[in-house]
Amino acid sequence: MNAKPALAEMAAFAAIARQRSFRKAADELGLAPSTLSHMMRTLEARMGVRLLHRTTRSVAPTEAGERLLARLQPALHALDEALDEVNAFRDGPAGTLRINTSEAAAALLLERIVPAFLAEHPQMALDLVTDGRLIDIVAEGFDAGIRLGESVPQDMIAIAIDGPTRFLAVAAPAYLAAHGHPRTPQDLQRHACIRHRLPSGKPYRWEFARRGQEVVIDVPGALTLDHTGLMVQAAVAGLGIAYVPQRVAQAALDSGALRPVLEPWCPQIPGLYLYYPGHRHVPAGLKAFIAVVRAQG
Repeated sequence: MNAKPALAEMAAFAAIARQRSFRKAADELGLAPSTLSHMMRTLEARMGVRLLHRTTRSVAPTEAGERLLARLQPALHALDEALDEVNAFRDGPAGTLRINTSEAAAALLLERIVPAFLAEHPQMALDLVTDGRLIDIVAEGFDAGIRLGESVPQDMIAIAIDGPTRFLAVAAPAYLAAHGHPRTPQDLQRHACIRHRLPSGKPYRWEFARRGQEVVIDVPGALTLDHTGLMVQAAVAGLGIAYVPQRVAQAALDSGALRPVLEPWCPQIPGLYLYYPGHRHVPAGLKAFIAVVRAQG
């Protein structure tokens, strides 16, 4: 009779099947991909059935693997809840809190919230994953996400981290002196714009609004970047007009290296929110992080 699979093997299989990637699952579990590959070969040998389809480019659960995953996920989640309840008897929360966010939001967190959280809860580890894509945080194994309010899924519980924000068009004084100030979004068609490439590979179309009128512009430009910090740097260098979150450009605005343009067309939008699923047990570590967010707010 085959020995029953170890819990670590089952958790590893669930991570691989959920992530559809040995590398991503290895990152989540803190193991080497080769270790996971060995664990899966051992697991399949013990069970006598193939659980994963593997190619050089992808991995996906077989029909047997899909059925096992469907039964495993609730059981593993219940185990996490049980361990977290025991964790409540400690002096403070312990473990790893995984949060998905953007680079700009992570930079803001590192100013006050992260230092305060780690100082108050020395037994906690924080895993901040910056990603330009909007992902399903539950499917990807995250405890919470942080995004602009307009991007938070409606079925999530959301807690404000800061107040309203806005995207702002900015340019260097030397560029404006040489090329003039755009007065309307349509004027951007005659300017050099620093374009923003989205994680999908498509260029971001600049969105403006004023007095109920909304304008979306596919701006021209010889330079395209995928990082807002680099876009600010390019604008400071006089390479054109950038359209970025105001907080990213604020230091350059304060120093005079950049000036805002089209300000009346750049309205405020909901700021950053921490969000998490309401139908699941909230881990002690996440509760502690929420308390820090509210205290720092």
